[in-house]
Parts: sequence; structure tokens; C-alpha cells
Amino acid sequence: MEQIDRIIQGGEELFLQAGIRSVTMDDIARHLSMSKKTIYQFFKDKDELVMSLVKKKLREDEDQMSAIINKSENVIEEMINMMKCSEEIFSRINPIVVHDLQKYHPGGWKLFQDFKTGVVMYTMETLLTKGIKQGFVRPEIDVKIIAKMHVNMVEMGFNSAIFPIAEFNTWTVQQQFLEHFYYGICTLKGYKLINQYKNINNE
Repeated sequence: MEQIDRIIQGGEELFLQAGIRSVTMDDIARHLSMSKKTIYQFFKDKDELVMSLVKKKLREDEDQMSAIINKSENVIEEMINMMKCSEEIFSRINPIVVHDLQKYHPGGWKLFQDFKTGVVMYTMETLLTKGIKQGFVRPEIDVKIIAKMHVNMVEMGFNSAIFPIAEFNTWTVQQQFLEHFYYGICTLKGYKLINQYKNINNE
């Protein structure tokens, strides 16, 4: 099991630096000071390695979301903590990885899409419904529509055709999207609490 985790970790390190397509199994073997034969004992090809990496990252993301929800006092704190969590994730993602996953590893991309439409959508809908009950989120919003809009908006931020990497910092794009989203869904009570949390974090 240790060997498998080490290979996945090594693949992740190189993919995040250079994208998936340009990294070969030889590169991963060299990076880990391991024979290519050893890697092929556990993964029949790079696609299988990518699939294992995607599954691992999605499990970690789901655990992280659950931890944030469990430790937050209210829905606004959950949103702020999700934003911090997102900053950590987005700051280490090379947009080329998203592009390569979509274009060259359809199995891995489907796992990501299924996660997005399943776990992330459900979490977002639950968060919004709870926010309405707590009086922080506007009761007139359509929870399903707004959750779907938000999840797809995040993905759009990685689209280099819309936001070329040379012109836009990926995290800055995501941060603008998140602020626009949070201030758009909140009641005055929620708006005030967001500003309180932001002031505390900025001090």
C-alpha cells in the first residue's frame, strides 16, 4: 500500500508542476528513484494512475468539506471556511491539469463531474437550505438553481479560453466569483456577519 501511495504522490507532484500530458511514466520513475517496472506492477498505464489520483483527491476534498461543516457554528462561518479551504486547493492547482484531465483522461474527468453533480451539489444545497433557516440566506432564492450555478461557475474559472492564464490569476478569479456569490445570496443579517468574519480574518 505504501508503494501505491508513494507513486500516486509522485505523479501528483509532477502533474501539478507540468500538467498531466507532458509527464511520462519514465518521469515519475525518475522522480521517485524507482524502476518503471515497479510502477507497472501497480498501474497498467498512466490513465489508471490518473484515475487513482483523482479518486484520492476527491475523497480528501469530501473529508475536508465534512470537517468544515462539523466545526463551524453557523452557515456564514461554513462559507468563510469553505472559501479558505478553496484558496488552499486552487492555489496549488495548475489550470493545465484541469484541461489535460478533461481532454486526455475522460474516465478521471467523469469522476470529477460525478463528484461535482453529486457530493458538491448536495453539500451546497444543504448549506443554502440551512442558511435560509438561520436567516442568513435570502428565502426567495431557488436552492437547486443557485447551487448548480455556483458549482459550474467554479469550473468556468478554470476555463483558459475565458480566463487565459497569462492574464488572470486562477485564485483571484475564484475569489471574485465566491465574493460575488456570497454577497448575492445573503440577507442583511448574513451580509453583516460575513463582514465581521472578514474583518477578524484581515486583522
